[in-house]
Amino acid sequence: MLDLRFVRENPEIVKQNIKNKFQDSKLPLVDEVIELDKQNRAAKVEADGLRASRNKLSKQIGALMGQGKREEAEQVKAQVTRNAQRLAQLETIEAELEERIRKIMMTIPNIIDPSVPIGRDDSENVEVCRYGEPVTPDFEIPYHTQIMESLHGIDLDSARRVAGNGFYYLMGDIARLHSAVLAYARDFMIGRGFTYCVPPFMIRADVVTGVMSFAEMDAMMYKIEGEDLYLIGTSEHSMIGKFIDQILPETALPQTLTSYSPCFRKEKGAHGIEERGVYRIHQFEKQEMIVVCKPEDSPMWFDKLWQNTVDLFRSMDIPVRTLECCSGDLADLKVKSVDVEAWSPRQQKYFEVGSCSNLGDAQARRLRIRVDGKDGKYFAHTLNNTVVAPPRMLIAFLENNLNADGSVNIPQALRPYMGGQSVIRP
Repeated sequence: MLDLRFVRENPEIVKQNIKNKFQDSKLPLVDEVIELDKQNRAAKVEADGLRASRNKLSKQIGALMGQGKREEAEQVKAQVTRNAQRLAQLETIEAELEERIRKIMMTIPNIIDPSVPIGRDDSENVEVCRYGEPVTPDFEIPYHTQIMESLHGIDLDSARRVAGNGFYYLMGDIARLHSAVLAYARDFMIGRGFTYCVPPFMIRADVVTGVMSFAEMDAMMYKIEGEDLYLIGTSEHSMIGKFIDQILPETALPQTLTSYSPCFRKEKGAHGIEERGVYRIHQFEKQEMIVVCKPEDSPMWFDKLWQNTVDLFRSMDIPVRTLECCSGDLADLKVKSVDVEAWSPRQQKYFEVGSCSNLGDAQARRLRIRVDGKDGKYFAHTLNNTVVAPPRMLIAFLENNLNADGSVNIPQALRPYMGGQSVIRP
């Protein structure tokens, strides 16, 4: 969420940013919110004047009564009553205007970083760098669920009977591999100085609207019926929410946390949810990393975060690349974002396994996360990135470590988490 004063003083910058994100339907909101703000400030000035006159008029009444001027005192009393009625009207008007302003301000997108490429959608994202040499074996690689089924590692039919499409049972060595990857990712991030955390898996509505846009909320979040609670779509939601309404001493920054959680997503409008694969599903587990820092430090942390994911995947012999997300592919709160994609030998292309985002002070402004610095209080910057998210990550793992006989190699880094096992055999 932008600073209203910034919008008021820089309307053309805000409008150009909206155009750069190809959201022209939101352009009228800029002039609308500026006009509403003008009305609100005028109402506040009038209300403050009425409050200031209240004591003055009360003293007048007392003085007039003391002088025996009862009729004049009654006239002043009538004025006090009229002022009170008008003040009540103004307070109602202020509350209504502030709510309308808040809703619009939460819809106007954040200002993107100048380095972000301008593009309409993810087809115009820009490749930054490749890490590791993509390898295509001289044998056919089956679809990932076929690999898992050959290892007795997945049961989609039972899951469909129990919960419907978009769910799965992981079994045996595949289930163990799933847990091993999460445990390895946890220790990998602890080794890089992050504090491990297991957060709440449900959050209140004010936290939801603090960490994401209304469009994201509608497309992703499951609401608990009859409760002011939502199932988290990623642990970033509750991890950033951890700091709601807090004033952090500057000396406590940066906050660097890595968190485990299950994730629940409606995947509204998603394609392929009916397929037998596990690329896009309603429930999965993930290791996340988040940072709360000083504004001037967020670009540095942004580069560190996506590099962590690259290094993790390379430690498991999986080739990856980074993509700079274009303006039209950025969610409204994001300033800048880089996707990490893993190589799929079967598809002969890369696919997304993680997304790193710098949100500037957007989440901090919504959640009122401030920093007490030597020159006064200011809003923190927040960042997040996927460490690893199986079972999607398992697709890349299985395809890149598959042997011609159907067995799957376990990279050295994962073997301690697999009881020393070096290969999974059909």
